[in-house]
Amino acid sequence: MLSTDATLWPMIAHAALVFFLYWLLSKRRAEAVRGGSAEAGHFRENRQEPPESLLVHNNLKNQFELPVLFYAGSLALYASTADNWATVALAWIFVLSRYAHSYVHLTSNRLRYRRPIWIVGFFSLMAMWLWLAVWLALN
Repeated sequence: MLSTDATLWPMIAHAALVFFLYWLLSKRRAEAVRGGSAEAGHFRENRQEPPESLLVHNNLKNQFELPVLFYAGSLALYASTADNWATVALAWIFVLSRYAHSYVHLTSNRLRYRRPIWIVGFFSLMAMWLWLAVWLALN
């Protein structure tokens, strides 16, 4: 339904977040090794994450849980031409919620703030999938 590639931009924006988190994880791990709280060999099997990089490591893992459904849903909407301005808006809401969730996770890490942000992303993603199901059922 869209004549542009607007559906793809939220995926690119989320990928940018993931690349940033990988950079930050690498930076924090290197600092932990330089600071003496970890040895480079600890990362071979990664059985124990140093405190300096633990939040980044956990947040990065979060980017491959619910966002897997985001990528699959976005591509399915795009391929089936079920995407529209509402689904693009929902995709942006999801991605913005991931940025906000990461910010809270990496700073205060207060569940009081993290959970509502996660819920916003969850429901926006669920709405995208519901729209895809309705679209496929009616077309």
